[in-house]
Amino acid sequence: MTAELVRGQNHPLTEARPEVRVTAARPVAVGVVLTDEQGRLAGVEGVLLPGGPAGPPGVGLPGRAAGGEHRVTVEPAALPETVHRVGIVLALPAGARFGGGPAPFTAVVADGSSGPPLVSYTITGLDSECAVVALELYRRQGAWKVRAVGQGYAAGLAALLTDHGLPSAEAQRLAAVAAVAVVAEQNGDRPLPPPSAAGTPAAGTPSAAGASAAAGASSAAGTSAAGASSAAGTLSSGAPASAAGTSPSGTPASAAGTPAAGTPAFGTAASGTAASGAPAAAGPPAVGTPAGATAQSHGGPAVPAPTASAGVTAPGAPEGSAARGTSGGAPGGATAPEGAHAAPGGAHTTGGAAPMAASGAPGLPPLDAPGAPGAPSAPSGGTSGAPPGGASGRTEPSGTHTAPGSVPATAGASRIDYRHPRRERASSAQGHDQAQDRTRTRGEDGAEQPPAPVAGDAAGWSMEERLYNQVWGMFEDLARAVAAYRGAVEFADNRRDQEIDAVLGDYRARADGTVDRARREAKARREELVGRAQQVLDQQLAQLRAESEVVEPALPPAYARWESPVWRSYRAPEEQPLALRLGDLSLPESGALRIPLLLRLPLERGLWIDSGAGGGAGGLLATPEERRRLALDMAVALATRLLAAHPPGAFTVHVIDAAGAGARALTPLARAGVLAEPPSVGPAAVSGLLTRLAGHVDLVQMAVRAGAAESLPPGTDLSQRLLIVHDFPHAFDDRAVTALRYLADEGPRAGVHLLMVADREDAAGFGALLDPLWRSLLRLTPVPEDHLADPWVSHAWTYQPSLPPGNGATLEGVLARVAAARRG
Repeated sequence: MTAELVRGQNHPLTEARPEVRVTAARPVAVGVVLTDEQGRLAGVEGVLLPGGPAGPPGVGLPGRAAGGEHRVTVEPAALPETVHRVGIVLALPAGARFGGGPAPFTAVVADGSSGPPLVSYTITGLDSECAVVALELYRRQGAWKVRAVGQGYAAGLAALLTDHGLPSAEAQRLAAVAAVAVVAEQNGDRPLPPPSAAGTPAAGTPSAAGASAAAGASSAAGTSAAGASSAAGTLSSGAPASAAGTSPSGTPASAAGTPAAGTPAFGTAASGTAASGAPAAAGPPAVGTPAGATAQSHGGPAVPAPTASAGVTAPGAPEGSAARGTSGGAPGGATAPEGAHAAPGGAHTTGGAAPMAASGAPGLPPLDAPGAPGAPSAPSGGTSGAPPGGASGRTEPSGTHTAPGSVPATAGASRIDYRHPRRERASSAQGHDQAQDRTRTRGEDGAEQPPAPVAGDAAGWSMEERLYNQVWGMFEDLARAVAAYRGAVEFADNRRDQEIDAVLGDYRARADGTVDRARREAKARREELVGRAQQVLDQQLAQLRAESEVVEPALPPAYARWESPVWRSYRAPEEQPLALRLGDLSLPESGALRIPLLLRLPLERGLWIDSGAGGGAGGLLATPEERRRLALDMAVALATRLLAAHPPGAFTVHVIDAAGAGARALTPLARAGVLAEPPSVGPAAVSGLLTRLAGHVDLVQMAVRAGAAESLPPGTDLSQRLLIVHDFPHAFDDRAVTALRYLADEGPRAGVHLLMVADREDAAGFGALLDPLWRSLLRLTPVPEDHLADPWVSHAWTYQPSLPPGNGATLEGVLARVAAARRG
């Protein structure tokens, strides 16, 4: 089974000779950096690039496979003892950026395997970056693991190598070598020989002197080579030399890979003119580039170049979460610690975000007082506007992602690309999708505003899949926005305390009233910073609310609220949906904004609706009797939604109501005739139903494991099944409890799913025997409660159950249509 990683997540690497495969929708150089425990290069011998010298034993670049995948082979046991990290590097030529196309896809497979990958990682969240550390294989306590890094560099491959400790001159030279590889790929994927000795071309390769350029053929820098080159090594007709120092055949023209004059290395400006007569593309500027600097991408007009942000770590920032949508990251290539999850990264962030370090700390405003402790640096001058024809996909919720209290880096929001590298959407004649072609509006101050939200503005084969991805993108946006706000508030508090402590440490200040004045000034600066952070958060929440208002009415029945008009025109589906709505999620800072909680189908684990006393405010207001009633009503609503989401006959419902206390709440299901059999009441009926379901699971699993599913007895019902258990553990003996645990563990693999409506305290008599059962189920509550936590930034999300309107007309109407579809 493939482990799909998110940024910062790691996974054990058990293969003795793993192979890394990289898929990209554009020509890209894939290389390797071999570093020590601190992520530092010992020298140029630790850098492997296409067309460059072979590296040490244990790692190789065999080139591209027939399917267009770039491959990197690694044998950890053969690597030198000084190598602790193997970084997989991707680089684009100057003027290009990862945010302008589909996200690259990386996978780790067994050497030569054609089966599913062991680990995969889609490098999302990139914008102005043109070089990125995609994956990192690293050694920890004698064992090797793989980590999803996704650390980008807007200044290019040279900046990446410099950040890993390589001298600037060597980094520039190696970046030019990589540029040659991309040029060769653009000119037909011709293999490149290693750089030859000074003044000597590689064997079998025509030298720069005397090489003929076909008339009208485009050179690597966009210049046309007219006529044949002269014996002196210059092109006739005064044509400029090819980019990256290559001859028209793609051979390095300069000795030892040194770029010729005017060579555009990665992250550097290109000189000369393009074939079309347009100015050559300029590489993204480094930190501190004036705001007026321009860049050109994809042959379009010159536009303000995005500015690379320096990584800034805030005091008290959560350790171990990788930055999303930033370029550069922390100095020295800081990565998440062992086992840490990244901040919600990937599919929903742009490079126009506030500066964030690899630790996931939010961007910080400049200090008012110079030299104050913990002062971060502010981002360099920003740009106004976004490149036309930029990456497709939805806009960031705030339009800009500046540090709280700092000037926005862009007047309009940059847009990101949701597209999977192997799932490309249809494009218009100009090569842009509909999301790209939407025009932007301008506010009263003349600044560009984000385009109006559109439902389904995400990747996917179908509208349903695009809406699913868009909802999860909204969830990640909200998590990131609140994490940035909380981090800014924590930083402001820490700075205020440090400033007050510094004054209190001076005994002379206590005598002349300086302490009181310093305390007031520190509190005022703290309030100013928090106010700026709140303003940024309010902007982001406003954009998310606008998107929610557009997305909610477009959701299909499986995703929609019970109040949605889509239920009034419900029709039985022809296939199982992608996911099911369990309720809504919110955070204290989000106000009325709620994000749908969607769970993928088929269910991989059971559900538990906790009818006991909870810790949330809603649980304290509800009486025990009311909470039990709401819990069973919620179970009936979930069962109805599951029945309505599946094709007729593809899903059945069984009920255990041991004491018969839930007869009233179960009446809609029984009256509609959608239950597989009447509810089981009493110990004998409970034991009989559990035995039959356990036998069905055994039968299906044996057939599947033996690869003989067609040999199942005739008439075997292979539909998905839901077992609602109410009043547990009433009428359950030890044998019934064992069968229930078996269904919870093995049932989902055979299509039998568990929905428990129970209070854990009622089953305390069984002791630790039931602990594995409760842990295996996803806990939901019939009243709002903040018990769900995401694995990225560990927010405590408030869960709001999804219940139909009080009169029950919507529920009964849907059940009637489900029953009619089953009969017809």
